[in-house]
Amino acid sequence: MEAKLDSPFVAIRICLVTPFAWSQPHDVNEHVAGIADALRARAHSVTVLAPSNRAADLAAGRRALRDGAEAPLIALGPAVPISRRSRIGLLPVGVRTNLATALARGGFDVVHGFEPGLPSLSYVALRDAHALTVASFFSPERLGYPPGRAQRERLLGRIDALVAASPEAAHAAAQRFPGEYRIVEEGVDAELFRPERKRQLVVLEWRPAERPLARAVRRALNELPDWEVVFLRTKPLTGRPSIPAKLRRRAHVRTARDGRSRAAILNEAAIFVPALDGLPRVVLEAAAAGAAIASPPGVQEQPELAAAALARLAENEPFRRQLSDEARRSVEGKTFADVAAELEGLYEDVARRRKGTLQTAARSDEPLGDRVWILTDLHLHTSWSHDCAVEVEQLLDQAEARGLGAIAVTDHNAIGGALEAVELARDRGSLTVIPGEEVKTDGQGEVIGLFLSEEIPRGMSFEDTISAIKDQGGLVYLPHPFDRLHAIPDPATLHRHLADIDVFEVYNARLLFEAYNDEAVRFARKYNLRMGAGSDAHVLQGLGTGGLRMRAFEGPEEFMLSLRSAEILRRPRSLAYLQSLKWVAQVKERVR
Repeated sequence: MEAKLDSPFVAIRICLVTPFAWSQPHDVNEHVAGIADALRARAHSVTVLAPSNRAADLAAGRRALRDGAEAPLIALGPAVPISRRSRIGLLPVGVRTNLATALARGGFDVVHGFEPGLPSLSYVALRDAHALTVASFFSPERLGYPPGRAQRERLLGRIDALVAASPEAAHAAAQRFPGEYRIVEEGVDAELFRPERKRQLVVLEWRPAERPLARAVRRALNELPDWEVVFLRTKPLTGRPSIPAKLRRRAHVRTARDGRSRAAILNEAAIFVPALDGLPRVVLEAAAAGAAIASPPGVQEQPELAAAALARLAENEPFRRQLSDEARRSVEGKTFADVAAELEGLYEDVARRRKGTLQTAARSDEPLGDRVWILTDLHLHTSWSHDCAVEVEQLLDQAEARGLGAIAVTDHNAIGGALEAVELARDRGSLTVIPGEEVKTDGQGEVIGLFLSEEIPRGMSFEDTISAIKDQGGLVYLPHPFDRLHAIPDPATLHRHLADIDVFEVYNARLLFEAYNDEAVRFARKYNLRMGAGSDAHVLQGLGTGGLRMRAFEGPEEFMLSLRSAEILRRPRSLAYLQSLKWVAQVKERVR
């Protein structure tokens, strides 16, 4: 049974998506595997989606997708090269299909994608998921996708929380994906990495491009005849370090690309010298293993400083023990269990954005009894708008002729037309008019207030505009929220004010691209928002081309009740035709 994230936090279904081949060791995959196990230990259901080149993984993945069974890992297909310079995604069609199937059948409450700044599985999963989403960034080098600003904004609009493994990663990611980042550092297995009986062993994370550092460490070891050294290779195809004849008996080269193989080395190491451009995870593992870290300030500019720090640590055992204890204390709160608890809290925070689950249609309009069904257009303009020439009385006549039972008059930054329409409609009796106003905010698009009595000035902030609507007892109706051809609220503003939005416009008949309406439908369903629709008509011929079929209502409370069971009506006409009529009317108005 699918967990509900609205009320007390309970066990949930979590999907973790990594772009890196599960069949090969990778620092991101180790993090994902660790937090997956820790979240399962907290009674959550966790599925990892990943590519893989291992035949057994692929066969098990096919079975899980075919049978719809829960699985801790679903390999969606073979891994493909990932290039941050690519302008297109590199996922084969079969992998995309398997991803869509896994997301649809999984019933996940949260989809958490890692390193979505690459053209990869994570990017597509976050873009296509209908669940709540979280994006995690680790390395500034793994950024650059998607290339287009519109694509990035669309992805941001679908991400509910941004996470970075470090302040540096957050700063780099914010250049392409602006927003508020929560720092959730990489986790470590404190049971696997633990201090054992230390011996006189130095471990250097080796990189072929960092020869000055390796030379400095070798020179220091020449003066320490009782100490051994391990040149630790943590990346594939990194070559082999050169070892002078004096060090050959006590120097070793080891390749350890995963945590389990590194643990056997680091747990015995007394001193660890990080690579200048090494894996942050390896430093964390060395600290958990109780190794004294020889990485003094300024070592990036002067690698020789590492040799001096190494010599001091080797010759001063009390100082070495002090740094070893400090290293152990530095990983407190960074175990996989700690990270899982932090992520659980993050998922809970994200879940609060989703409004309460809507009641079923059979009971949602029960308080309205046997009220008749009417057609309603929630977004209309009159001559009180600067770009419309339709007189108020003409609008009412046309609404009655089209069989509408209710309309909302929402002129641009003016309420006079709406109030006039309310007065004229009282004598007719067959048409309900909702007085409203479409208010231009200060750089965050427009907000419509419904059931207003006073005009709201333009140019205020998004937050202040909403407050002004609420102060009148009005309802906040967000029009064309994803029409990128006009000013719209940015993703952060939209997510911040989800609780304040009463009605979310999911169909606007005047949008040039239907995809903008589709995005609005997707967004409203994701957050359980009440859906609205309107023609946004600026000419009489456009009236009723978009709207709702809903129960008759009186006042805002009954209106919101009626929306629970309302049906979206799409009656589009040629946008070019309607726009040309609008332009002709504007020209005539200017000539007068």
